[in-house]
Amino acid sequence: MTEFAWDTALNEDREPAVEPEVEPEVEPEIELHHEDLQEQEEPTTLTLSVNDFSALEERVLRTVEVVRRERHARAAAEERAARAESQLHEQVPIVEQLEKEVSLLRAERDHVRERVERLLAQLDALEL
Repeated sequence: MTEFAWDTALNEDREPAVEPEVEPEVEPEIELHHEDLQEQEEPTTLTLSVNDFSALEERVLRTVEVVRRERHARAAAEERAARAESQLHEQVPIVEQLEKEVSLLRAERDHVRERVERLLAQLDALEL
């Protein structure tokens, strides 16, 4: 069903609207010169040459192609972003585990450093 027919079918169920009476507007009298009358009598037509129409068609086709490429590029970018986010979520536990290991290794390094410093201090004491 067309839009007009649909609107008509919908409006059939309703009560007819009462339109308020509007007083006709009184237009002031305007004197037109003979030159003005000639200008009004000439019909205004929009002429579009074949070249202009072809150029317009070409511009529309290029615009459609640009929009199509941009939509594909956007879809590809969204897909890459989704994959990257998925990989990020997979890497979070690994990163946390590595941070714990680094922390433990630093603590162990500090402990070994203290032991080496004590041993060096004992060797220095023996040489006296």
